[in-house]
Amino acid sequence: MAGVLYGIGVGPGDPECMTLKAVRLIREMDIIAAPGEDVRETTAYTIALQAVPEMAGKELLPIRMPMVMDRAFMKEYHRKGAEEIAGKLAEGKNVGFITLGDPTVYSTFSYIEKTVKDMGYQTAYISGIPSFCAAAAAMGIPLAEWRESLHIIPAVHSPERRLDEEGNYVFMKSGRKINIVKEMLRESGRHAVMVENCGMPNEKRYYGVDEIPDDAGYFAIIIAK
Repeated sequence: MAGVLYGIGVGPGDPECMTLKAVRLIREMDIIAAPGEDVRETTAYTIALQAVPEMAGKELLPIRMPMVMDRAFMKEYHRKGAEEIAGKLAEGKNVGFITLGDPTVYSTFSYIEKTVKDMGYQTAYISGIPSFCAAAAAMGIPLAEWRESLHIIPAVHSPERRLDEEGNYVFMKSGRKINIVKEMLRESGRHAVMVENCGMPNEKRYYGVDEIPDDAGYFAIIIAK
C-alpha cells in the first residue's frame, strides 16, 4: 500500500493553537516534510516540536523552495519536491507536510499536493488556525460582522490599489511591500492594526498606520476596517 501525503497546518505560531488532529497526525507520520533547506530550522517545525516533542526522532524531508517571484522557476522546484515526496509514498510511508497557519491559504503545500495527486497518490488537507484569525483575536477585534465582506490580499503580490470595496481588508505577507500598503491605508482613511510574528515569542502589535514600522518582517498581518 502506498502512503498518504498530509498537509498539516500548525497554526500561526503559538503551539497551543495547534489542533488535536494536527498533533495526532504528526505523531502518526513516518516522515515530516517542510519547505526549506533544513526542516529543523523552519518556523513550522519549531512550533510543532513544542506540541509534539517526539517529532524530533522522525525522519525529516526538506523540500527546497527558493523565495523567488519567477513562476516557471518555482514550478520546477514544486515538481522536484513532489517527486521526492512521491518516492517516499511509493515505499508505503505516510508524509506530513507541515505548514504555518492553514494549508489552504497561500501555502506551498497546495502546489506540491496537486502534482502528487496527479501522480496517483492520495492526499489530504488538515486545517489549522489561519494567521489572520489569530491576529484579529490577539488584537481583540472581529474580522467581519453582520453583512461585512472580508478581503484577503497577498500584499507581496499586489500592486498599489485603491481600497474602495465595501468591507474589511487583511494584508498577508506585507513585509516587503509595507510602505506601499501603508500609503494605500492612509489614502483609504481606514483604521489599521498590525500583528508581527503572531503567537511567537517575538510578537509585536501596532495600533495604527503611523505606528507600523517600515522594516516589518515577512510574518506581518495587517487588518484594515
